[in-house]
Amino acid sequence: MSGHSHWSTIKHKKGAEDAKKGKIFSKISRMVSVAAKEGKDPETNTKLRQAIEEAKKVNMPKENIERAIKKGTGELEGEQLEEVSFEALGPEGISIIMEGITDNKNRTLSEVKQILSKYNGKLADEGSVKWAFEQKGIILAKGEKQELELKAIESGAEDIFWHEGMLEIQTKPEELGKVRGALEKKGVEIESSSLGWAAKEEIEGSKKAKEVLEKIFEELDENDAIQNIYSNLQT
Repeated sequence: MSGHSHWSTIKHKKGAEDAKKGKIFSKISRMVSVAAKEGKDPETNTKLRQAIEEAKKVNMPKENIERAIKKGTGELEGEQLEEVSFEALGPEGISIIMEGITDNKNRTLSEVKQILSKYNGKLADEGSVKWAFEQKGIILAKGEKQELELKAIESGAEDIFWHEGMLEIQTKPEELGKVRGALEKKGVEIESSSLGWAAKEEIEGSKKAKEVLEKIFEELDENDAIQNIYSNLQT
């Protein structure tokens, strides 16, 4: 199995800039609210615990996190949020999966279509892209190369990749929490952990295709609803 999330690179590269604009706060607030629908106790709700950790990574104020949780549980009025997933084909037939949280699915769908068509991409039918991916637990971690790789393997990593100075550790979906816990016990600095999509096989796109895809990713990133982006482009 090969392939990794191309979203993680963009997210961390743009994180500081987005935080200044408040965009990342808005996206993570939505993530927290949706996760809180499954219970407001992070000790028993893994999804919520991970969302809160993401919020803390970008220094979101405690009161913002608490407000987002209350919106999710219905204690405060808020937007009617739902999770959405779109599949698309980009330049040279490169497959793209986009996941998001929105209060208006039709509006988000229209916005995504507009971005894709600008670069000659198009939405694909449900399932026509996802078959080429596998769902994985994805952990991003920092550390000294050899030592971190060894700790990841000892902790039960299924696959590992280096990019943008971070190690992406892939796990079976059901083992995400277990592997993360083992890494934390070994003192590994974890940037984020979540379920994501990994390509079964990667496509070696042309330089032009990579440039176009980067533009697509950046515009999708600017959309308030889009949370995660994955592709099968080889980097």
